[in-house]
Amino acid sequence: MQYMTVHGIGGSTGIEQVIGFLLAITVPIVVGGALIFSLVGLTMWATAPIRRRRRARSGD
Repeated sequence: MQYMTVHGIGGSTGIEQVIGFLLAITVPIVVGGALIFSLVGLTMWATAPIRRRRRARSGD
């Protein structure tokens, strides 16, 4: 079955396929990176009081 694209009847061009492929790769990388960054930040924030107590005890 033929369908209408921006360039007329047919499938997508090579450039459109490359852009789609790059987009499909970029989205999980960005989302995964943000997820890892936020988890590391939350872990550092949650464990900060423990690190502070350890430092205070070792300084005595």
